[in-house]
Parts: sequence; C-alpha cells; structure tokens
Amino acid sequence: MPAIPVPRFDQFYRHTELTRLLQDYAEAAPHLVKLSSLGKSHEGRDIWLLTLTNVSTGADTDKPAFWVDGNIHAAELTASTACLYWLHDLVSRYDGDAAVRELLDTRTIYIVPRLNPDGAELALADRPRHIRSSTRPYPFDEEPVDGLTIEDVDGDGRVLQMRIRDPRGPYKKHAADPRLMVPREPGEFGGEYYRVLPEGTLKNFDGLSISANADKEGLDLNRNFPAYWRQEFEQRGAGPYPTSEPEVRAMVDFIVKHPNIGAGVSFHTHSGVILRPMGTNSDDDMTPEDLWVYKRLSEIGSKLTGYPAVSIFHEFKYHPKEVITGTQDWLYEHLGSLFWTVELWAPNREAGITDYKWIDWYREHPPEDDLKLLKWSDEHCGGQAHVDWQPFQHPQLGAVEIGGWDKQNFWRNPPPHLREREVARFPPWLQQLALSLPRLELLRTEVRALGPEAWRVRFAVANAGWLPAYVSKRALERKTVRGCVFQIHLPEGVTLASGRERVEGAHLEGHAPKGSLQAFLPTREFTADRAVVEWVVHGPRGARVALTASADRAGTVRTEVALD
Repeated sequence: MPAIPVPRFDQFYRHTELTRLLQDYAEAAPHLVKLSSLGKSHEGRDIWLLTLTNVSTGADTDKPAFWVDGNIHAAELTASTACLYWLHDLVSRYDGDAAVRELLDTRTIYIVPRLNPDGAELALADRPRHIRSSTRPYPFDEEPVDGLTIEDVDGDGRVLQMRIRDPRGPYKKHAADPRLMVPREPGEFGGEYYRVLPEGTLKNFDGLSISANADKEGLDLNRNFPAYWRQEFEQRGAGPYPTSEPEVRAMVDFIVKHPNIGAGVSFHTHSGVILRPMGTNSDDDMTPEDLWVYKRLSEIGSKLTGYPAVSIFHEFKYHPKEVITGTQDWLYEHLGSLFWTVELWAPNREAGITDYKWIDWYREHPPEDDLKLLKWSDEHCGGQAHVDWQPFQHPQLGAVEIGGWDKQNFWRNPPPHLREREVARFPPWLQQLALSLPRLELLRTEVRALGPEAWRVRFAVANAGWLPAYVSKRALERKTVRGCVFQIHLPEGVTLASGRERVEGAHLEGHAPKGSLQAFLPTREFTADRAVVEWVVHGPRGARVALTASADRAGTVRTEVALD
C-alpha cells in the first residue's frame, strides 16, 4: 500500500496537483478515505469530495456526519489549505490517537477542500485575477468599453496598486515612512498629493475620468444559497435564482441527500475570527436553547484556536444597515444543522494590532497601525507584504509607480511561512465538534417466550452523543428531522401479532446537561437519551429477526435476534 502523502502547506495547489494529491490519499488509506466528485464546476472541473470514516465499522451514511468545506471564494486559498491540513491530520494520526480512532470509527467526515475550483485556478494563474467566486460571466456577458480593469500590468504575478502624483489627490506620503500612503487630513492643502488606484489597464481613457470596472465575473457563490436569497439589487452576486450555480447546487443536493450531516464548518479568509449565526437576526431573536449551544461550542473554539468567536449579526456586518447571508444561514436556518464560518488569518493582529473591530478597522484606523504593518512586512515578510514603489511606464497613464500592499499573498492569505501555523489551530476544535454529534447505539435487545411460537421482542437504543439526536431546536421547528425510527424485518414464516413494522419514536436527548446542579436539576426527564419499542411476533423457535433503529442525524443501528 502506498505511503500517506505529505502535502506542502506553504504552497497552494493548482487543480491538477490537488487532484493527484487527493487521489494519493485515497490510494494510501482506502479503509479510511474515499474520493468522489461532488459535481462539476462551471468550467467542467471536478469538485472533489473526501469521505472519511472507517469502512469496517459501517457505511458513511449510517453514521452521524460532520461537513467541512473551503475556498468558495476564489482568492481565499488558505481555506483549501485548512481542509487539507485536517485531512492529513486525521489520516496520519488514526493508528496512534484514540480520539481520532473514535472519531473515524463512529462518525463520518465529509471534506470539500475547494468548492470553487474555477475561481481558485484564476487566482493561481501566471497572470492572476482576483475575482469573488465563479468565472461565469454575471450579470452580463460583456467586455467593458471604458474604465479601469484590475489586473497584473507589469507581469510580476501580483496585482498591487498604482500611485500617480496629483495636486488634487486624496493621499499623501506618511511623514515617518514615505512608502506608506495615508489620507489627507480634512482641510489640508499645499502638500505633495497622490491618487492611488488598483493596478490595471484602461480603455478609452479621456485623460481625466477613471473608474474601476466591476469584474465581468460578478457572482458570489456564498450568496447563492436558498436561505434569505435576494436579488441583485439587495445582495450583489447572488445569481439569477437560488442554487443557479452548479457549485452551490452540487453542495446543496449532497447535503439534502445526507441528513446524517448534523454540523459543519466553512473556511474562508480573512479576519481571524469564528463566526456563528445568525446573519439576519439578533441573539434575542434566536431560539434560546440553540443560542446557548452555539455559545458553548464557539467558546471552546475560541479557547482551542485563539480566534475570537462572535455573532455575525452583532459584530461582523459589512454595513450596519445590511445583513449578510450564506452557507451557514442555509444549514442552520433551513436544516437546523449547527454551522460556523471561520475567517482565517488576521494580518493586523500579526503586526501587533490587538484593539480592533474586524470590519470597522477596514473602514478607518490610525496611521500608526499601518506603520506597525509596514514594520511587520520588513521584519517578517522580507518586505513583500508591502512592496516598494517602482517606476513603471503605463500604456495609458504614462509614468506611474507600482507597489503597495500585496493583498492576495499577505492579506487575503498568510505568507507561505505562516500558512501551516495558521491552519494547525483548527483540528482539535473540529474534532471536538464532530465527537459532540449525536450517536445512536444499541442499548439492549430482549426476546421472551409468551407461549407456543409467540414471542415478545424488545429493542432499546440510546444516544451516546453530547448533542440531541435532532441537533438543534431549529431542526424541530422546521420539521427537518424525525424521531428515532424503529423497524422490524420479518423473515418468511414469522408474522407480526402486535405492534407495527415501522414505529417513529421520540427525539433522543444527548448527555449535554440541561441545567447545573446548582440549579437543582430542573429537568424532569432523566433518561430522555433512551428509547425502547416492542413487538409480539409468531414464528418457529430459532428463527432470526432483523431490527433497525435510525435517527436522521445520530446514525443507524442494525442488529439481529433469535426467537429463543
């Protein structure tokens, strides 16, 4: 059997290389890893799905499952690295780590390292472009007739900024470091000023007016999910209708067909923060029991990763009057699965800037923060996070300078030497989340003779997980899960005298306490994690009867009893 591959976590893989790497994992550990295609992207690339579970302990669909995806946004490539890191962590530690072995023996992990292969391929091209998501033209398939198209002009493989001296420009050089461009103060005049533009080329430039063209590829796949989908005038990039895009449709179809998925995480960049629902409602409007669970599990994530855990609605809005919706709104709001978005990497925190708000900082912050970042670039990034300004003869603008912040390689993503360190924070939390999922297990079977060829069959199961079998109250409200379903499978010669062949029982609670001992044990139901059903059957001694119990998110138990 081939050895387990060892990825390079300091580099981003092109699609062909990524495909080969994932195939190598499936070949090296076929007892744990299955590789399949979730579907095809807009340009026809496979969207790779890894199914991780010990196949000798049952099928993936018979076990509670945890979902992880990354790289739905084109240039957010570290999200893919985070998925690869957990894949490698699980496979390489299975034989020697009891917790990993327990996880893959009793649960299923579904990993999609790159949900948007087309956009990632464009971001990794020799002459890259950094679009939001899919490469499909939207909302119109038209080339610009004028304006600035953002792209790599000087051919160095980076998209930086251009600065042009202009007495009416809004920027100036910082007095302490002339490399740094900072805004003019209100009422300031008489200095040396500049206009700062994205690197790019112009069409039909009239010598005066410059405006940046929107990307021809204007889709945002994270706005294409069914929950709270809104038209373009309310939510940019949402597509013509929910799940109109093949990448999103493939994910939605798979998750709907796999009700065993009870929780998950979607990796993005950047901000260095764990985001929890909801995106459209305040905590006061959430189902309280779900909010308490979210806060508990998010706090664990914060302790294990060092990332703050916050509410999207309260602390991570792009605009205070607008709401953000995406993957986790659909998973939680529609299906009732617990879901988090992780925004990897915070360059400002790396530079020693600790007192900041995630979105607000980008709207306004003191120049002292930029000086700290510049120092970090010089001392820890070889001066490449902020590139020194270089003269360039622009084809339309003439003499300009190109330089400034390298957003792709040091802002949207960590520099190569920090990528592994950043993603290595997450396996312990992901593992604890997945092990918290509900898990149905056999508690007891009984067969008792009631008379000649008459038998009472009892079948009891329990939820061994921390979470309830339904996972969230939202799932109950939305009726997306059923209680524990018991089934008896009668062989030839055995008939049912009492009971039904299929019985829907109660929703099983988990072992998460509903209150503390200091609250005087407020619960009245001390064995709500258990359920039992019984039948009376007629049949000959020695006949074997199959029994099945299934809970959508807690898995399936199969057993067999003899009439004896």
